[in-house]
Amino acid sequence: MKKYLFLILLITFLGISKSSVADQGDGCHFHGSKPAAESVILKCANQRKVSLVKSNKLDKSWETINHSSIDLMEGKKGKEWKVVYKNPNITDKTKFSLYMFFTPSGNFIASNHTGQ
Repeated sequence: MKKYLFLILLITFLGISKSSVADQGDGCHFHGSKPAAESVILKCANQRKVSLVKSNKLDKSWETINHSSIDLMEGKKGKEWKVVYKNPNITDKTKFSLYMFFTPSGNFIASNHTGQ
């Protein structure tokens, strides 16, 4: 009986353990204070940009635009990543640039067209 109970618990644990453990390859929500690599931030920024296009918050022309810069800078509440995209297809010059901000560990903070 104990063997069957152990086997059921083991199978259950193995079945849910992969979905309950988050790592940098699974998404863009991070715990801890370890700074993320630029490549991780860019991957998350691109995912966020695509999401904004799909939700019609950004013009479809943004979908193919690559980042123009990425910097770890001093923000209002400490260090933060700033990813900048520039879209030459946008006629409204106030929306020519897209700025995305992330915590040092990679969590999304905000996006806007002002850079503030």
